[in-house]
Amino acid sequence: MNREPARRAVRAGLTVDQKIQVAVEAASDKKAVEPIVLDLREVANFTDYFLIASGTSTRQVQAIADEVAERLEKSGVRAAHVEGYATAEWILLDYGDLVVHVFAEPARRFYDLERLWREAKRVELPVDGVEAETE
Repeated sequence: MNREPARRAVRAGLTVDQKIQVAVEAASDKKAVEPIVLDLREVANFTDYFLIASGTSTRQVQAIADEVAERLEKSGVRAAHVEGYATAEWILLDYGDLVVHVFAEPARRFYDLERLWREAKRVELPVDGVEAETE
């Protein structure tokens, strides 16, 4: 299993908890619909967490993905891989230990990652500036 992107993020000084917090705040600031975080550490070996969110239009989906990428990059973390940006039905941003999925609402309902990964634990999201608890 290649975890180089995750190690690069740690060297940058950002923990996975901090990445999740930055990504959730960025998505929320762009009015993402129903953001959730899934802890996949016990059910998958390719990443530790998913952030799943959706937007109501192509422009909003792209704006959410742009804001997440920009804020994490300002913190020294760059996505190892990005997919789906042009069509904006499902944009995937891969940060190694965190994979961000930004969907158009119909695509989110169709692919239903929450059901597909139902064995994963849901992470309590930050409320009023309090950090997420992932452990």
